Amino acid sequence: MDQLEEKIAHLTRSVDDLSDIVARQDKELALLTRRVALLIEREMSRDQDAGNNVTLTDQRPPHW
Repeated sequence: MDQLEEKIAHLTRSVDDLSDIVARQDKELALLTRRVALLIEREMSRDQDAGNNVTLTDQRPPHW
């Protein structure tokens, strides 16, 4: 019985640790997503200011 309790305690701690890691990664992912969106907006604004009618996201890569 003691072995089972030890195993359950260990597994519970592992689950809690993993939950904390996933929560931190979720925050980081949300922050990075916002930053990418801001960078895209900034680049689109920069293209429009330069008189370029084709936005960066609509351009084909140079190798096409």
